[in-house]
Amino acid sequence: MLTTPPPSPAGSDAPTTRELFTVRQDAAPPGLYFLAVPGLRTLLTPGMLAVGDALQGACAQRRFLCVLGDAGVGKTFAVHVVGRSLGELLPLDFRAQPTPADLRAAFHRALKLRGEAPADPGAADTLIRRALAQEPRIVVADDADRLSASCFEYLRFLHDDLPQGLCVVLVAAQRGERRLRAQRMLATRSAGWLHIPALTRDQVPTAVPALHPLWQSVAPGDLQALDARLAGGALRRWIVATHHTQRALAATGASKPDGGLLQAVADRIDGGRRP
Repeated sequence: MLTTPPPSPAGSDAPTTRELFTVRQDAAPPGLYFLAVPGLRTLLTPGMLAVGDALQGACAQRRFLCVLGDAGVGKTFAVHVVGRSLGELLPLDFRAQPTPADLRAAFHRALKLRGEAPADPGAADTLIRRALAQEPRIVVADDADRLSASCFEYLRFLHDDLPQGLCVVLVAAQRGERRLRAQRMLATRSAGWLHIPALTRDQVPTAVPALHPLWQSVAPGDLQALDARLAGGALRRWIVATHHTQRALAATGASKPDGGLLQAVADRIDGGRRP
């Protein structure tokens, strides 16, 4: 059973339901979006709120945080947007089946250390540990369920070696939870296990027009029908739909999407499949 941070007590400064899906002033860098779609906005989603609470605690404790959810719900996006306000992010870029040597190289690049990572593990670790000890950082490992047991052991080594610990965010698809749970070292080093859900049917008419103004002229029922067919509450899929709808509007010269255009866009994306 997944555990999530408890809701904030009444009277706290936590945003209310009415503040959900408002546009954040600190917009995400363009490269963080799945597609470079003009006009996209950064929203205060339920997932963003949950990640903010959980990551703040993990940073304070310098512990691991496991963020799980289906593809496209905004796990990595939320971690990067929220993490930027809490400290320096160290996103690890590694291959599909990484080894500890790959992690050393990823840390070397993320920390912007000089030259290539030393081939000698001890020399590489000395540079990495020295750099990590200089100031608090937030290490982000996307697709963390691809890490081997030896890679998890390497992360444990770095965490335990630093006197104040190390904040490491492990982001994985929902199906990867079992693999992460199997790592015994996480049981005593994790600040929390967080599940990021997709948008609900009732949230779609509020969230999608806030995500991009293109959808503000589309009826709520039509948005819900399009979500059921294409997106399933995943914001990444809505970004794809926005991209294709923008292209269709440009090709037809229409000022806003109507039912026929939306059906054509949906057919293009899913090949004519119906829910």
